[in-house]
Amino acid sequence: MPASIDDKRAAFHRLHQEGCFVLPNPWDVGSAKVLQHLGFKALASTSAGMAWSMGRADGAVGLDEVLPHLSSLAHATNLPLNADFENAFADAPEDVARNVALAVDTGLAGLSVEDYAGDAGRGLYAFDQAVARVAAARAAIDRTQSGVLLTARSEGFIRGAPDLEETLRRLKAFADAGADCLYAPGIREEAQVRAVVQAVAPRPVNLLSVGLPVATAAAWGVRRISLGGALAGVAYNHLQAAAKEIAEQGTFAAIAQTPRGQPLNAIFSGA
Repeated sequence: MPASIDDKRAAFHRLHQEGCFVLPNPWDVGSAKVLQHLGFKALASTSAGMAWSMGRADGAVGLDEVLPHLSSLAHATNLPLNADFENAFADAPEDVARNVALAVDTGLAGLSVEDYAGDAGRGLYAFDQAVARVAAARAAIDRTQSGVLLTARSEGFIRGAPDLEETLRRLKAFADAGADCLYAPGIREEAQVRAVVQAVAPRPVNLLSVGLPVATAAAWGVRRISLGGALAGVAYNHLQAAAKEIAEQGTFAAIAQTPRGQPLNAIFSGA
């Protein structure tokens, strides 16, 4: 029996209450169904994976394309879906609020809003504006009475501004502005991760996977591990390597080692 949107949202909140779970990132309905089949408890969209599937670079997809994509993923499985909602496709807090409400309507269980303005020339939003944007997202979700979980991201470590003190200042302010979960993609060292966990406690912290075992991340206090575009990258890199062998060498070793369609057909048929 399909899970309701309310059930998915409740389940997503429960996952954040204790332990540590992995939040893998499908880029289309097929990859979402495969990840559900493998036993994951929740999923997250990936802006990079979606863009690559459309033949574009990360960040080159607009809101009018993202919303139907999120809806398709949210309804593809019985798992809660968290949206990589980038900068909410807006600068002004009132526009962030409007777009967040549109995202909630797609059936999401959670979404993230980041403090990167969307291009390298502008970098991160100024502190006060970044906090106001999180507060606007919080208010928009509350008005929907949906229970969607809000993650606030500070992007300095992957946007050329790896300043731990500033990252902590922003994450603490985002927590005070109503974020349910905090995320600083790009932090790698144990001291950095523990500092973030301590700064925003008791709110849960998301870690972008850096290859650590789940048990290690959990011991550092991490509640949630996401993969970003990594799985989509693996798929496209294997595609490129196999096709390159065929194009350049005229041999088929890579695809000869790959099972044909039967395993995937079994997953997609529900067998």
